[in-house]
Amino acid sequence: MTTARDEPIAVRISRALAERIIAGALAAGSRLRQDAIAEEFGASHVPVREAFRRLEAQGLVVSEPRRGVRVAGFSPAEVREVAEMRAALEVLALRHAAPHLTPAILDRAEDATRAGDRAGDVQAWEEANRSFHRLILAPCAMPRLLKAIDDLQAASTRFLFAGWRAEWEAPTDRDHRAILVALRAADVDAATAILARHVQWVGHRPGPIAPRGRL
Repeated sequence: MTTARDEPIAVRISRALAERIIAGALAAGSRLRQDAIAEEFGASHVPVREAFRRLEAQGLVVSEPRRGVRVAGFSPAEVREVAEMRAALEVLALRHAAPHLTPAILDRAEDATRAGDRAGDVQAWEEANRSFHRLILAPCAMPRLLKAIDDLQAASTRFLFAGWRAEWEAPTDRDHRAILVALRAADVDAATAILARHVQWVGHRPGPIAPRGRL
């Protein structure tokens, strides 16, 4: 069992490994060696195992008998599954969040969209995109739901980075702006319909996945 003192180390390890997996620095099938990771982070095996459990909960690694922990792969069917799950859960969160969305929150979400438009690389764009979604969903005040959404968004980010093959060009996200227009007008049905379509786009797109402001 992870102690309170180990917990911050486990979080730091899982975050660092997640970033490597999502960015493609650790390829699907790569083995994560507990000893090497413990040595790298100056930690015992306890927080490393906790970090592995966190990564497995996010769908980023798999633990296999006699094979250890490896970076998980993904198929087109899994991409569609994540998109469908995100759509359902984010719509649920937005319906609960909508009554608590203030003009100030919506202004911050609009700022995040503008930051995405100005992004110089895919990592900066994804950070702004994730910020937009968190801002409009967090007021639902349902921590378990938000944690599940956050894990699915991490998977979506991995799909995005894995499919990126061209030079980066920041997209203009019309869906984000349409969602904000609907929320400012208190039209929750329209906002959730746009959000569902927005999130599901990647799951129904044929061929390689590439960012177009749709995650």
